[in-house]
Amino acid sequence: MATRLFPNHIQPIGEELAIAWNDGTESYFRLELLRRACPCAGCGGEPDILGNIERPDVTYTDASFRLRGYQMVGGYALQPLWEDGHGTGLYSFAFLQRLAQPAP
Repeated sequence: MATRLFPNHIQPIGEELAIAWNDGTESYFRLELLRRACPCAGCGGEPDILGNIERPDVTYTDASFRLRGYQMVGGYALQPLWEDGHGTGLYSFAFLQRLAQPAP
């Protein structure tokens, strides 16, 4: 039976966010990558009744990539708050693990 993944420690370090996971691994995310990967409907779009996703045109400023803070949501997600005021993205722990994997 697989152990449920959750962060033991989260630490912003410069332009990165470091996460130490309960399985002993660590992930480092560039803040710009995290923000551009925001899974909220305002950033990534949402499907219409036919399942088509129209992606919104998102603009960023320097403040978009600076982390103001974060909170844990339930036992499954991290919700960053960015200096430009954006804070609706829920980054599930599984999503963060996938995001941390190197591109093929």
